[in-house]
Amino acid sequence: MRVNNKHWIINLLVIIYFINALLEILAESISSKPIIYITKPLIPFFLMVLYFINSAKRDYIFFLIMIFSLITNLLFIPNSQELLYYGVISFTVHRIFLVILIFKIIKIKDYIPFFLATLPLGFIFFYLFLESDVPKNSYYLIVFHNLIAAILGGIAISNYIMSDTKQNSLLLISVLLFLGLQLVIYIEKYYLAESHSLFLRPLAMTLNIFAFYAFYKFVISSEKLDHD
Repeated sequence: MRVNNKHWIINLLVIIYFINALLEILAESISSKPIIYITKPLIPFFLMVLYFINSAKRDYIFFLIMIFSLITNLLFIPNSQELLYYGVISFTVHRIFLVILIFKIIKIKDYIPFFLATLPLGFIFFYLFLESDVPKNSYYLIVFHNLIAAILGGIAISNYIMSDTKQNSLLLISVLLFLGLQLVIYIEKYYLAESHSLFLRPLAMTLNIFAFYAFYKFVISSEKLDHD
């Protein structure tokens, strides 16, 4: 594929990605399930296509992350406790692969800043966990998921503090958006489970859209840095 054609295709796909993202946010705002079932899975799908075209390495872990994101997106659409349980499983597997890929890219040289950044986040998420009405069948999954979230935040914050590079900046932006997304989902599913919210789902999808795009840019930036 010629370089000019490749850049043109990538730019076109980015535009399509954000057009689809806008449609998804609008669909969430009006609770249009038929549109949501189309636009929501397309978010990770377009990122997989972008990564396939733009990446020289094509790490299979990136594709696994996006596949489990797609599955999670579908399972979180219906308002069902049973599907929510399976969605949390998929979400947790997705986060495990996310941590694996980040550890594969980022080499931690000093663990003291990492632990100092991880501990406060762990306290925040476990406090929310203790104060919420989590279903018994999701209890251990949520505990494990909170641990993963704290680790993600610890990696991103400590690496950015130690080295303010473009790569670490993109990772920090992505992870902070992911943590914000988790917080919003937590509030929607467990704090306001019996309430009707017109803004939480659109907010969650906005965070999701930009978090995944920033993560895609982080992976591409890291691969190009290694190649150079």
